[in-house]
Amino acid sequence: MRTNLATKRGLLPENLVIGLATGGCPHTAVREDPSMNLAVIEEIESNHTELDLIIIESGGDNIMTTFSPILADYFIYIIDVAGGDKYPRKGGLGIESCDLLVINKIDLAMMVGADLEVMKRDAKKIRKEKSFEFINCKTDEGVLKVIEHIIHDVLFGALPKSIISQKV
Repeated sequence: MRTNLATKRGLLPENLVIGLATGGCPHTAVREDPSMNLAVIEEIESNHTELDLIIIESGGDNIMTTFSPILADYFIYIIDVAGGDKYPRKGGLGIESCDLLVINKIDLAMMVGADLEVMKRDAKKIRKEKSFEFINCKTDEGVLKVIEHIIHDVLFGALPKSIISQKV
């Protein structure tokens, strides 16, 4: 079993956190050939019919990563302020095409020389009308806004089977 923050805090039972070893590029399993993930989703759905939501997380620093529409109905891309204020302006398919861009760890901006206003300007320019939010998960700053975006998109868009989170 894999433990993470969600299991440590008791938000999820360990048997619902499943890690996949792709044996190759992890991005292939969410983009070109999502069959491994689809098989696990099918197993989870048949063993846990009570679930309304499945979250798939793919870690890494590939700003070109996107998710196959076969795999995900809703795509959240998370970038980390500690990587510098250059991330939004770099663009990339993940930043440009996700349903919601989340800019996390805003409390670190001063320590790493990242300018949040520059990030905001660049995110607006790259994403045009698409949503993005700044958050600090340690203090929950901005987390409610992310939840509001998701709820809004579920109510007024297609009801997602899975929400995708890409952490950078």
